[in-house]
Amino acid sequence: MSGVRGLVPELPRGAWTLLAGDAICAIGSGMTLPFLLVYLHEVRGLGLGAAGLAVSAVALAGFAGNPVGGSLADRVGGRATMLAGLVFCAAGTTSLAFATYAWQAFAACATLGLGAAIVWPARSALLAMLVSCERRSSAYGLQHAATNVGLGAGALFAALIVDTSSAGTFQALYLLDAASFVAVVPIVARLAVPARENHAAVLTPARAAYRSILCDRAFRRLWGLTALLVGVGFAQYSAAFPAFATGEAGLDAHQLALAFAANTVAVVVAQLPVLSVLRGRRRTSALAFAFAATGIAWAIVLAAGAQSPAAAAAVFALAMVVLAIGETALSPSAPALANDLAPDALRGRYNGAYTLAWTTGFAAGPALAGAVLAAGQPAALMLGLIAACAVGAAGSLRLARHLPAGIDVVDVDETDVRLVEPATA
Repeated sequence: MSGVRGLVPELPRGAWTLLAGDAICAIGSGMTLPFLLVYLHEVRGLGLGAAGLAVSAVALAGFAGNPVGGSLADRVGGRATMLAGLVFCAAGTTSLAFATYAWQAFAACATLGLGAAIVWPARSALLAMLVSCERRSSAYGLQHAATNVGLGAGALFAALIVDTSSAGTFQALYLLDAASFVAVVPIVARLAVPARENHAAVLTPARAAYRSILCDRAFRRLWGLTALLVGVGFAQYSAAFPAFATGEAGLDAHQLALAFAANTVAVVVAQLPVLSVLRGRRRTSALAFAFAATGIAWAIVLAAGAQSPAAAAAVFALAMVVLAIGETALSPSAPALANDLAPDALRGRYNGAYTLAWTTGFAAGPALAGAVLAAGQPAALMLGLIAACAVGAAGSLRLARHLPAGIDVVDVDETDVRLVEPATA
Protein backbone atom coordinates (compact mmCIF):
# COMPACT_ATOMS: atom_id res chain seq x y z
CA MET A 1 0.00 0.00 0.00
CA SER A 2 2.84 2.36 0.82
CA GLY A 3 4.37 1.51 -2.56
CA VAL A 4 1.21 2.62 -4.33
CA ARG A 5 1.15 5.86 -2.36
CA GLY A 6 4.74 6.43 -3.41
CA LEU A 7 3.69 6.30 -7.05
CA VAL A 8 0.94 8.92 -6.63
CA PRO A 9 2.34 12.41 -7.29
CA GLU A 10 1.58 15.31 -5.00
CA LEU A 11 -0.92 17.72 -6.54
CA PRO A 12 -2.84 20.67 -5.08
CA ARG A 13 -6.35 20.02 -3.79
CA GLY A 14 -7.85 22.01 -6.64
CA ALA A 15 -6.21 19.72 -9.20
CA TRP A 16 -7.57 16.61 -7.48
CA THR A 17 -11.01 18.22 -7.41
CA LEU A 18 -10.87 18.89 -11.14
CA LEU A 19 -9.70 15.32 -11.81
CA ALA A 20 -12.63 14.00 -9.77
CA GLY A 21 -14.96 16.07 -11.93
CA ASP A 22 -13.37 14.56 -15.04
CA ALA A 23 -14.04 11.06 -13.73
CA ILE A 24 -17.69 11.88 -12.99
CA CYS A 25 -18.24 13.24 -16.51
CA ALA A 26 -16.46 10.23 -17.99
CA ILE A 27 -18.78 7.82 -16.17
CA GLY A 28 -21.75 9.48 -17.86
CA SER A 29 -20.07 9.49 -21.28
CA GLY A 30 -19.05 5.86 -20.89
CA MET A 31 -22.69 4.93 -20.36
CA THR A 32 -23.84 6.53 -23.62
CA LEU A 33 -21.23 7.17 -26.31
CA PRO A 34 -20.41 3.50 -27.06
CA PHE A 35 -24.11 2.86 -27.67
CA LEU A 36 -25.01 6.05 -29.54
CA LEU A 37 -25.20 4.56 -33.03
CA VAL A 38 -27.08 1.51 -31.73
CA TYR A 39 -29.54 3.74 -29.87
CA LEU A 40 -30.31 5.98 -32.83
CA HIS A 41 -30.56 3.15 -35.36
CA GLU A 42 -32.09 0.21 -33.49
CA VAL A 43 -34.08 2.00 -30.80
CA ARG A 44 -35.12 5.25 -32.49
CA GLY A 45 -35.44 3.67 -35.94
CA LEU A 46 -33.20 6.07 -37.86
CA GLY A 47 -31.51 4.79 -40.98
CA LEU A 48 -27.83 3.96 -40.72
CA GLY A 49 -26.95 6.93 -42.91
CA ALA A 50 -28.90 9.38 -40.78
CA ALA A 51 -27.69 7.83 -37.53
CA GLY A 52 -24.09 7.89 -38.72
CA LEU A 53 -24.40 11.54 -39.73
CA ALA A 54 -25.76 12.41 -36.30
CA VAL A 55 -22.91 10.57 -34.56
CA SER A 56 -20.35 12.35 -36.76
CA ALA A 57 -21.81 15.68 -35.65
CA VAL A 58 -20.31 15.08 -32.19
CA ALA A 59 -16.80 15.11 -33.67
CA LEU A 60 -17.44 17.73 -36.34
CA ALA A 61 -18.65 20.20 -33.72
CA GLY A 62 -15.14 20.08 -32.30
CA PHE A 63 -13.78 22.06 -35.25
CA ALA A 64 -15.89 25.00 -34.07
CA GLY A 65 -15.90 24.32 -30.34
CA ASN A 66 -12.14 23.88 -29.81
CA PRO A 67 -11.12 27.39 -30.94
CA VAL A 68 -14.19 28.92 -29.28
CA GLY A 69 -13.40 27.22 -25.99
CA GLY A 70 -9.75 28.26 -26.15
CA SER A 71 -10.57 31.88 -26.95
CA LEU A 72 -13.18 32.11 -24.21
CA ALA A 73 -10.79 30.59 -21.69
CA ASP A 74 -8.36 33.44 -22.39
CA ARG A 75 -11.06 36.11 -22.19
CA VAL A 76 -13.31 35.04 -19.32
CA GLY A 77 -11.18 32.36 -17.67
CA GLY A 78 -11.04 28.57 -17.83
CA ARG A 79 -13.50 28.05 -15.00
CA ALA A 80 -16.33 30.13 -16.51
CA THR A 81 -15.73 28.61 -19.96
CA MET A 82 -15.80 25.07 -18.60
CA LEU A 83 -19.08 25.78 -16.83
CA ALA A 84 -20.62 26.99 -20.08
CA GLY A 85 -19.42 23.86 -21.88
CA LEU A 86 -20.88 21.59 -19.20
CA VAL A 87 -24.26 23.26 -19.67
CA PHE A 88 -24.14 22.55 -23.42
CA CYS A 89 -23.16 18.92 -22.74
CA ALA A 90 -26.07 18.47 -20.35
CA ALA A 91 -28.49 20.03 -22.83
CA GLY A 92 -27.25 17.82 -25.66
CA THR A 93 -27.52 14.55 -23.75
CA THR A 94 -30.94 15.46 -22.36
CA SER A 95 -32.14 16.17 -25.90
CA LEU A 96 -30.79 12.80 -27.08
CA ALA A 97 -33.00 11.04 -24.54
CA PHE A 98 -36.08 12.36 -26.34
CA ALA A 99 -34.86 12.59 -29.95
CA THR A 100 -37.14 10.71 -32.31
CA TYR A 101 -36.42 12.41 -35.65
CA ALA A 102 -33.16 12.69 -37.57
CA TRP A 103 -32.95 16.48 -37.25
CA GLN A 104 -33.48 16.24 -33.50
CA ALA A 105 -30.71 13.64 -33.17
CA PHE A 106 -28.36 15.73 -35.30
CA ALA A 107 -29.05 18.89 -33.27
CA ALA A 108 -28.63 17.04 -29.97
CA CYS A 109 -25.34 15.45 -31.04
CA ALA A 110 -24.03 18.77 -32.35
CA THR A 111 -24.91 20.45 -29.03
CA LEU A 112 -23.19 17.69 -27.07
CA GLY A 113 -20.14 17.84 -29.32
CA LEU A 114 -19.92 21.62 -29.09
CA GLY A 115 -20.09 21.47 -25.29
CA ALA A 116 -17.40 18.80 -25.05
CA ALA A 117 -15.20 20.71 -27.48
CA ILE A 118 -15.49 23.84 -25.32
CA VAL A 119 -14.87 21.95 -22.08
CA TRP A 120 -11.68 20.22 -23.20
CA PRO A 121 -9.36 23.22 -23.84
CA ALA A 122 -10.85 25.17 -20.92
CA ARG A 123 -10.30 22.23 -18.56
CA SER A 124 -6.74 21.68 -19.81
CA ALA A 125 -5.88 25.35 -19.39
CA LEU A 126 -7.42 25.37 -15.91
CA LEU A 127 -5.50 22.26 -14.85
CA ALA A 128 -2.25 23.85 -16.05
CA MET A 129 -3.01 26.89 -13.88
CA LEU A 130 -3.71 24.76 -10.82
CA VAL A 131 -0.40 22.88 -10.81
CA SER A 132 3.23 23.96 -11.02
CA CYS A 133 5.22 23.41 -14.19
CA GLU A 134 7.11 20.61 -12.40
CA ARG A 135 3.88 18.65 -11.86
CA ARG A 136 2.03 19.19 -15.15
CA SER A 137 3.06 15.87 -16.64
CA SER A 138 1.69 14.01 -13.63
CA ALA A 139 -1.50 16.05 -13.68
CA TYR A 140 -2.24 15.26 -17.33
CA GLY A 141 -1.27 11.61 -16.89
CA LEU A 142 -3.66 11.27 -13.95
CA GLN A 143 -6.36 13.06 -15.92
CA HIS A 144 -6.06 10.42 -18.62
CA ALA A 145 -6.26 7.63 -16.04
CA ALA A 146 -9.27 9.22 -14.31
CA THR A 147 -11.07 9.55 -17.63
CA ASN A 148 -10.44 5.89 -18.48
CA VAL A 149 -11.66 4.77 -15.07
CA GLY A 150 -14.87 6.70 -15.61
CA LEU A 151 -15.39 5.53 -19.18
CA GLY A 152 -14.81 1.90 -18.20
CA ALA A 153 -17.13 2.06 -15.21
CA GLY A 154 -19.85 3.78 -17.22
CA ALA A 155 -19.66 1.30 -20.09
CA LEU A 156 -19.80 -1.65 -17.70
CA PHE A 157 -22.84 -0.23 -15.92
CA ALA A 158 -24.62 0.46 -19.22
CA ALA A 159 -23.89 -3.03 -20.54
CA LEU A 160 -25.73 -4.48 -17.54
CA ILE A 161 -28.98 -2.59 -18.12
CA VAL A 162 -29.33 -1.63 -21.80
CA ASP A 163 -32.03 -3.37 -23.76
CA THR A 164 -32.58 -2.50 -27.42
CA SER A 165 -36.23 -3.49 -27.08
CA SER A 166 -36.75 -0.85 -24.41
CA ALA A 167 -36.26 2.82 -25.24
CA GLY A 168 -36.72 3.59 -21.56
CA THR A 169 -33.41 1.97 -20.57
CA PHE A 170 -31.55 4.18 -23.03
CA GLN A 171 -33.45 7.26 -21.97
CA ALA A 172 -32.45 6.58 -18.38
CA LEU A 173 -28.80 6.33 -19.41
CA TYR A 174 -28.85 9.62 -21.32
CA LEU A 175 -30.57 11.40 -18.44
CA LEU A 176 -27.96 9.99 -16.07
CA ASP A 177 -25.29 11.23 -18.44
CA ALA A 178 -26.84 14.71 -18.36
CA ALA A 179 -26.96 14.52 -14.57
CA SER A 180 -23.23 13.75 -14.47
CA PHE A 181 -22.47 17.02 -16.27
CA VAL A 182 -24.83 18.93 -13.99
CA ALA A 183 -23.20 17.36 -10.91
CA VAL A 184 -19.81 18.73 -11.93
CA VAL A 185 -21.09 22.31 -12.31
CA PRO A 186 -21.04 23.17 -8.57
CA ILE A 187 -17.68 21.39 -8.19
CA VAL A 188 -16.10 23.61 -10.83
CA ALA A 189 -17.96 26.72 -9.69
CA ARG A 190 -16.50 26.40 -6.18
CA LEU A 191 -13.01 25.62 -7.46
CA ALA A 192 -10.42 28.00 -6.01
CA VAL A 193 -8.29 29.27 -8.89
CA PRO A 194 -4.94 31.06 -8.73
CA ALA A 195 -4.82 34.82 -9.15
CA ARG A 196 -3.27 34.47 -12.58
CA GLU A 197 -6.38 32.57 -13.73
CA ASN A 198 -8.59 35.40 -12.50
CA HIS A 199 -6.58 37.80 -14.62
CA ALA A 200 -6.22 35.54 -17.64
CA ALA A 201 -8.62 37.61 -19.71
CA VAL A 202 -5.92 39.76 -21.28
CA LEU A 203 -7.70 41.07 -24.32
CA THR A 204 -5.16 40.09 -26.94
CA PRO A 205 -6.63 40.75 -30.41
CA ALA A 206 -7.73 37.46 -31.94
CA ARG A 207 -5.70 37.94 -35.12
CA ALA A 208 -2.51 38.69 -33.18
CA ALA A 209 -3.14 35.76 -30.84
CA TYR A 210 -3.56 33.20 -33.59
CA ARG A 211 -0.63 34.67 -35.53
CA SER A 212 1.51 34.14 -32.44
CA ILE A 213 0.47 30.49 -32.25
CA LEU A 214 1.08 29.90 -35.95
CA CYS A 215 4.55 31.45 -35.65
CA ASP A 216 5.49 29.10 -32.79
CA ARG A 217 7.59 26.53 -34.65
CA ALA A 218 7.87 24.15 -31.71
CA PHE A 219 4.12 24.18 -31.16
CA ARG A 220 3.45 23.61 -34.87
CA ARG A 221 5.65 20.53 -34.78
CA LEU A 222 3.98 19.28 -31.60
CA TRP A 223 0.57 19.89 -33.17
CA GLY A 224 1.46 17.87 -36.26
CA LEU A 225 2.88 14.99 -34.25
CA THR A 226 -0.20 14.91 -32.01
CA ALA A 227 -2.59 14.91 -34.97
CA LEU A 228 -0.56 12.12 -36.58
CA LEU A 229 -0.52 9.96 -33.44
CA VAL A 230 -4.25 10.43 -32.87
CA GLY A 231 -4.97 9.65 -36.53
CA VAL A 232 -2.89 6.46 -36.65
CA GLY A 233 -3.52 5.41 -33.06
CA PHE A 234 -6.50 6.55 -31.03
CA ALA A 235 -8.79 6.97 -34.05
CA GLN A 236 -7.95 3.51 -35.39
CA TYR A 237 -8.81 1.97 -32.03
CA SER A 238 -12.46 2.51 -32.90
CA ALA A 239 -12.15 2.38 -36.71
CA ALA A 240 -9.55 0.08 -38.28
CA PHE A 241 -9.05 -2.27 -35.33
CA PRO A 242 -12.63 -3.52 -34.90
CA ALA A 243 -13.07 -3.83 -38.67
CA PHE A 244 -9.82 -5.80 -39.01
CA ALA A 245 -10.50 -7.97 -35.94
CA THR A 246 -14.00 -8.96 -36.98
CA GLY A 247 -13.33 -9.14 -40.73
CA GLU A 248 -9.85 -10.66 -41.06
CA ALA A 249 -9.69 -12.70 -37.85
CA GLY A 250 -13.38 -13.48 -37.39
CA LEU A 251 -13.72 -12.25 -33.81
CA ASP A 252 -17.23 -11.98 -32.43
CA ALA A 253 -18.60 -9.03 -30.48
CA HIS A 254 -17.80 -10.62 -27.11
CA GLN A 255 -14.14 -11.24 -28.00
CA LEU A 256 -13.84 -7.71 -29.36
CA ALA A 257 -15.30 -6.29 -26.15
CA LEU A 258 -12.70 -8.20 -24.13
CA ALA A 259 -9.90 -6.64 -26.20
CA PHE A 260 -11.33 -3.17 -25.56
CA ALA A 261 -11.62 -3.96 -21.87
CA ALA A 262 -7.97 -5.06 -21.80
CA ASN A 263 -7.00 -1.64 -23.16
CA THR A 264 -8.99 0.26 -20.54
CA VAL A 265 -7.74 -1.84 -17.63
CA ALA A 266 -4.13 -1.57 -18.83
CA VAL A 267 -4.35 2.24 -18.99
CA VAL A 268 -5.65 2.44 -15.43
CA VAL A 269 -3.13 -0.05 -14.04
CA ALA A 270 -0.08 1.21 -15.94
CA GLN A 271 -0.47 5.00 -15.75
CA LEU A 272 1.15 5.52 -12.32
CA PRO A 273 4.06 3.10 -12.90
CA VAL A 274 4.74 4.65 -16.32
CA LEU A 275 4.69 8.12 -14.76
CA SER A 276 7.25 6.92 -12.22
CA VAL A 277 9.50 5.47 -14.94
CA LEU A 278 9.26 8.62 -17.07
CA ARG A 279 9.96 11.04 -14.24
CA GLY A 280 13.14 12.97 -15.01
CA ARG A 281 13.24 11.79 -18.63
CA ARG A 282 12.56 13.70 -21.82
CA ARG A 283 8.96 14.36 -22.77
CA THR A 284 9.94 14.05 -26.43
CA SER A 285 11.35 10.59 -25.72
CA ALA A 286 8.05 9.65 -24.09
CA LEU A 287 6.22 10.91 -27.19
CA ALA A 288 8.53 8.83 -29.40
CA PHE A 289 7.83 5.80 -27.20
CA ALA A 290 4.08 6.39 -27.63
CA PHE A 291 4.54 6.23 -31.40
CA ALA A 292 6.71 3.11 -31.10
CA ALA A 293 4.21 1.33 -28.85
CA THR A 294 1.38 2.18 -31.24
CA GLY A 295 3.35 0.81 -34.20
CA ILE A 296 4.15 -2.39 -32.29
CA ALA A 297 0.48 -2.78 -31.38
CA TRP A 298 -0.54 -2.61 -35.06
CA ALA A 299 2.22 -5.08 -35.96
CA ILE A 300 0.77 -7.51 -33.41
CA VAL A 301 -2.70 -6.94 -34.86
CA LEU A 302 -1.39 -7.67 -38.35
CA ALA A 303 0.23 -10.91 -37.16
CA ALA A 304 -2.91 -11.93 -35.28
CA GLY A 305 -4.97 -11.80 -38.47
CA ALA A 306 -3.43 -15.09 -39.59
CA GLN A 307 -4.39 -16.90 -36.37
CA SER A 308 -7.54 -18.84 -35.58
CA PRO A 309 -10.29 -16.72 -33.96
CA ALA A 310 -9.64 -18.28 -30.54
CA ALA A 311 -5.90 -17.61 -30.67
CA ALA A 312 -6.37 -14.23 -32.32
CA ALA A 313 -8.59 -13.03 -29.48
CA ALA A 314 -5.74 -13.34 -26.97
CA VAL A 315 -3.23 -11.75 -29.34
CA PHE A 316 -5.57 -8.83 -30.07
CA ALA A 317 -5.99 -8.28 -26.34
CA LEU A 318 -2.20 -8.16 -26.04
CA ALA A 319 -2.08 -5.59 -28.84
CA MET A 320 -4.57 -3.41 -26.99
CA VAL A 321 -2.45 -3.62 -23.84
CA VAL A 322 0.60 -2.45 -25.79
CA LEU A 323 -1.47 0.36 -27.28
CA ALA A 324 -2.53 1.34 -23.75
CA ILE A 325 1.11 1.57 -22.64
CA GLY A 326 1.65 4.03 -25.47
CA GLU A 327 -1.32 6.07 -24.28
CA THR A 328 0.14 6.30 -20.80
CA ALA A 329 3.37 7.72 -22.27
CA LEU A 330 1.54 10.28 -24.41
CA SER A 331 -0.69 11.70 -21.69
CA PRO A 332 2.13 13.14 -19.51
CA SER A 333 4.19 14.39 -22.45
CA ALA A 334 2.34 16.17 -25.26
CA PRO A 335 -0.30 18.17 -23.30
CA ALA A 336 2.30 19.27 -20.75
CA LEU A 337 4.59 20.44 -23.57
CA ALA A 338 1.73 22.39 -25.14
CA ASN A 339 1.05 24.19 -21.85
CA ASP A 340 4.70 24.89 -21.12
CA LEU A 341 5.01 26.47 -24.57
CA ALA A 342 1.94 28.66 -23.95
CA PRO A 343 2.17 32.10 -22.31
CA ASP A 344 -0.47 32.65 -19.63
CA ALA A 345 -2.32 35.25 -21.70
CA LEU A 346 -2.76 32.78 -24.60
CA ARG A 347 -3.00 29.53 -22.65
CA GLY A 348 -6.62 28.96 -23.59
CA ARG A 349 -5.99 29.47 -27.29
CA TYR A 350 -2.94 27.21 -27.21
CA ASN A 351 -5.08 24.51 -25.60
CA GLY A 352 -7.83 25.13 -28.12
CA ALA A 353 -5.34 24.69 -30.96
CA TYR A 354 -3.79 21.62 -29.33
CA THR A 355 -7.22 20.05 -28.83
CA LEU A 356 -7.94 20.74 -32.49
CA ALA A 357 -5.07 18.39 -33.33
CA TRP A 358 -7.02 15.61 -31.61
CA THR A 359 -10.20 16.58 -33.44
CA THR A 360 -8.33 16.55 -36.76
CA GLY A 361 -6.82 13.15 -36.06
CA PHE A 362 -10.16 11.67 -35.04
CA ALA A 363 -11.77 13.02 -38.22
CA ALA A 364 -9.02 12.04 -40.66
CA GLY A 365 -8.09 8.65 -39.20
CA PRO A 366 -11.41 6.82 -39.69
CA ALA A 367 -11.88 8.40 -43.13
CA LEU A 368 -8.49 7.06 -44.24
CA ALA A 369 -9.16 3.65 -42.72
CA GLY A 370 -12.57 3.43 -44.35
CA ALA A 371 -11.17 4.23 -47.80
CA VAL A 372 -8.37 1.66 -47.59
CA LEU A 373 -10.60 -1.04 -46.11
CA ALA A 374 -13.22 -0.37 -48.77
CA ALA A 375 -10.52 -1.04 -51.36
CA GLY A 376 -9.98 -4.46 -49.77
CA GLN A 377 -6.49 -3.76 -48.44
CA PRO A 378 -6.55 -4.32 -44.66
CA ALA A 379 -2.95 -5.53 -44.51
CA ALA A 380 -1.78 -2.48 -46.45
CA LEU A 381 -3.62 -0.27 -43.96
CA MET A 382 -1.82 -1.86 -41.01
CA LEU A 383 1.55 -1.57 -42.75
CA GLY A 384 0.82 2.08 -43.50
CA LEU A 385 -0.05 2.74 -39.86
CA ILE A 386 3.18 1.08 -38.74
CA ALA A 387 5.23 3.19 -41.17
CA ALA A 388 3.49 6.38 -40.02
CA CYS A 389 4.34 5.50 -36.42
CA ALA A 390 8.01 5.12 -37.35
CA VAL A 391 7.97 8.57 -38.96
CA GLY A 392 6.25 10.01 -35.90
CA ALA A 393 8.80 8.49 -33.52
CA ALA A 394 11.68 10.02 -35.49
CA GLY A 395 9.89 13.37 -35.60
CA SER A 396 9.34 13.28 -31.85
CA LEU A 397 13.05 12.86 -31.19
CA ARG A 398 13.82 15.74 -33.55
CA LEU A 399 11.31 17.95 -31.72
CA ALA A 400 13.69 18.16 -28.73
CA ARG A 401 16.07 20.50 -30.56
CA HIS A 402 13.27 23.00 -31.22
CA LEU A 403 12.03 23.32 -27.64
CA PRO A 404 12.93 26.14 -25.24
CA ALA A 405 15.38 25.24 -22.50
CA GLY A 406 14.04 23.47 -19.45
CA ILE A 407 10.65 22.15 -20.60
CA ASP A 408 11.57 18.82 -22.17
CA VAL A 409 11.43 16.85 -18.94
CA VAL A 410 8.74 14.89 -17.14
CA ASP A 411 7.99 16.15 -13.61
CA VAL A 412 11.25 16.71 -11.84
CA ASP A 413 12.17 18.89 -8.90
CA GLU A 414 14.78 21.56 -9.42
CA THR A 415 17.21 19.59 -7.21
CA ASP A 416 16.65 16.24 -8.93
CA VAL A 417 19.95 15.01 -10.35
CA ARG A 418 18.13 13.09 -13.08
CA LEU A 419 17.11 16.32 -14.80
CA VAL A 420 17.66 15.90 -18.51
CA GLU A 421 18.82 19.08 -20.20
CA PRO A 422 17.12 19.68 -23.55
CA ALA A 423 19.13 19.42 -26.71
CA THR A 424 20.29 22.66 -28.27
CA ALA A 425 19.43 23.63 -31.78
